[in-house]
Amino acid sequence: MVRWLTAGESHGPALTGIVEGLPAGIPVTTQDVQDALARRRLGYGRGARMKFEQDAVTILGGVRHGRTLGSPVAIQVGNTEWPKWEKVMAADPVPAEELDGLARNAALTRPRPGHADLTGMQKYGFDEARPLLERASARETAARVALGTVARAFLGELGVRIVSHTVAFGEAALPEGHPFPVPEDEARLDADPVRCLDPQTSAAMVAEVDDAHRAGETLGGVVEVLAYGVPIGLGSHVHWDRRLDAR
Repeated sequence: MVRWLTAGESHGPALTGIVEGLPAGIPVTTQDVQDALARRRLGYGRGARMKFEQDAVTILGGVRHGRTLGSPVAIQVGNTEWPKWEKVMAADPVPAEELDGLARNAALTRPRPGHADLTGMQKYGFDEARPLLERASARETAARVALGTVARAFLGELGVRIVSHTVAFGEAALPEGHPFPVPEDEARLDADPVRCLDPQTSAAMVAEVDDAHRAGETLGGVVEVLAYGVPIGLGSHVHWDRRLDAR
């Protein structure tokens, strides 16, 4: 059984991910993880943080000379802005006089709608949202991408290849019957601002993002992930926890 977890805050020193249960001998390098994180920063309408994050990768354990050891793999992804948050997000106590007057330390007492702020403050007894939003942040997905790089390499050893694309942004959507992308399309997908192979639909999706930005609104969408070469017989129909998710 493969298990994974992540730790770290959005403006802490780093994010850390651990994955265990993978066999020895899977090829993975620091550059592989770095390249995957660079792909994560692609996409039209991304937040400003994507422009300056370096996503410096350090493999802390479980890999030697480019191959997994069969032990848990630990990967660290640095947060570029940590020096600006060193006191506000320090693990150890910081004297109040050193925090007073720091704009970054201002209490965040207005919960954001649709976010984890309000329920988290009530559940954990915090009087502001900072302890919640630092973890309930899209930044955490950087650690998932790092671990996913190892998982993808493992699948590659089994002949399984993964490709993803955008099906819809708001009202803009691929027409019915549009062909599925194949792994060989990955470079073309990466080159498109919204990861859509149909130029007309891609332009419509970009327009949807622009309209939402001007209106100060969020925008829903649909992403499709396809796996090619999946062997027959994975999982089992016998118990729920051995089945593949399906619709």
